[in-house]
Amino acid sequence: MSKKADKKELPKKGEEPKKEVKKPEAPPVESTKEEAKPAPKPEKAPKPEKKKKEEKGVFKLYKIEQDKLVRLRPICERCGPGYFMADHKNRYTCGHCGFTRYKPTKE
Repeated sequence: MSKKADKKELPKKGEEPKKEVKKPEAPPVESTKEEAKPAPKPEKAPKPEKKKKEEKGVFKLYKIEQDKLVRLRPICERCGPGYFMADHKNRYTCGHCGFTRYKPTKE
């Protein structure tokens, strides 16, 4: 570095030292522009209706006809009475033992 840069400017005899004058900060300028309004959101497509779940209960397994009780689902051949088979599109299945019986196909 040069010697001139290292030395600070000293006041000459009879002169007062220079004081650093801070410039006052300018007040914040308020924008004359209109405030940006949020753009309108695009309309969403309506949601598809939810399918209603089938209600669970014993009334799905039995039906009463003329004072007689009729079982709506078959009983498992391996497990015996008390174990109903699940009703699927093309088969009946026992949830206890896994036995499967296929429904007759319609042509």
